[in-house]
Amino acid sequence: MASRLNPYISFAGDAKQAMEFYEQVFGGTLAVHTYGDFGSEAPPGYADKIMHGMLETPSGFTLMGADNPPGTQHEPGNNIAVSLSGDDADELRGYWEKLSGGGTVSVPLEKQMWGDVFGMCTDKFGITWMVNVNERQS
Repeated sequence: MASRLNPYISFAGDAKQAMEFYEQVFGGTLAVHTYGDFGSEAPPGYADKIMHGMLETPSGFTLMGADNPPGTQHEPGNNIAVSLSGDDADELRGYWEKLSGGGTVSVPLEKQMWGDVFGMCTDKFGITWMVNVNERQS
């Protein structure tokens, strides 16, 4: 298997709901493992928390996420942005509609000075998404 780069997002206790939401947005196969799945060694209060989740989509996206580990500070939204880009305007606009629904749009999805259609939003889980539809002529 070749090396790959993908985002890994930490959540403040709602990783399962967030990863299921992204599965609804992008489709694919979601695998989640709780701390409790690994036996009685789960930290107190963490048996049902997500230790590792991975979504693999038909479009080739891989998104990983988990609940913040015990003893660490959660800083939602300001330490990660996820970028979606490509040529399939219909597919990307569909993702935009779902991701921005219930969230906050900071840059509307529209033509930008560099020639592409671009938008930026923060979804209902506090994650920032950038969507770029390539429209520049080669």
